Amino acid sequence: MNGRRDFILLGAALWLQRAYAQQGDDAMAGRLRAGSCALLWRHAQTTPGIGDPPGFSLAQCSTQRNLSDAGRAQARAAGEWFRSRGLAPRAVRSSAWCRCKDTADLAFGTHEPWAPLNSSFANPAVAPGNRARLLAGLARIPAGAFEVWVTHQVNITAFTGEAVAMGEAVVVDRDGQVVARGGFGG
Repeated sequence: MNGRRDFILLGAALWLQRAYAQQGDDAMAGRLRAGSCALLWRHAQTTPGIGDPPGFSLAQCSTQRNLSDAGRAQARAAGEWFRSRGLAPRAVRSSAWCRCKDTADLAFGTHEPWAPLNSSFANPAVAPGNRARLLAGLARIPAGAFEVWVTHQVNITAFTGEAVAMGEAVVVDRDGQVVARGGFGG
């Protein structure tokens, strides 16, 4: 009897988890449709590690920490999440790091490098100067349009105070306030 009850409780828990995820998906998609916002997306899953190896070069992807197979699949799934909801960003901007560019390209087939999205991991003093540039970028996004900005956790936290896992995102309004958050899991 306990086995059946546990099975029913597990089923109910999974249903609630899926319902909450769908509700979050709907909230994020709705906010993106309204526009005047940007989705700050932390690059997809990478190979293990923190930061980049000593002596890495932005010009050589092989010297950086890059997307794992799971990360490449995650980025493609995110692109499908946007397409299945009829959401098309007016621009896809990216950090110069290969893991960010690859995330953008796998999801949307394009990216535009934008220096304010570059990692400030090795130099946190850069982040405060980027806030004004990010806010100016937000001010240029009209109602009914949104942009996707692929960047790093340290930058998202510096700008919003929020921490996100690899592959997760926050939607920010023109004032840089978080108005939605989530992943692209389906």
